[in-house]
Amino acid sequence: MSQTNDSKAILETFPNPAPHRNYVIAHSCPEFTSVCPKTGLPDFATIELEYIPDATCIELKSLKYYYHSFRDQGIFYEAVTNRLLDELSGVCSPRWMRVTGKFAVRGGISSVILAETGPKPV
Repeated sequence: MSQTNDSKAILETFPNPAPHRNYVIAHSCPEFTSVCPKTGLPDFATIELEYIPDATCIELKSLKYYYHSFRDQGIFYEAVTNRLLDELSGVCSPRWMRVTGKFAVRGGISSVILAETGPKPV
């Protein structure tokens, strides 16, 4: 089984309590870490997740462990942000989702990577 499948398998969902309405769920994880694949040094980020759920919502404890599973993975900022979007949207099939990775300063440069599933419904 690949790391992608192992990470995604951690995620759990629960039924959306208000599937008749568009509403935004927003979570922020200020303690996200992964590893720079070039230097092997840790990368630190705040990951912001926003989504409009359809039938299911992402359970928070499993989201925490999912984020934690990236601690030892060598992955570039752009790749991890897009992977988070793919896996998180894949597990709950939201009406809309955005993942923003706000990466800490490294080498005098901070980076913000934003990926989303498409236009946000009104």
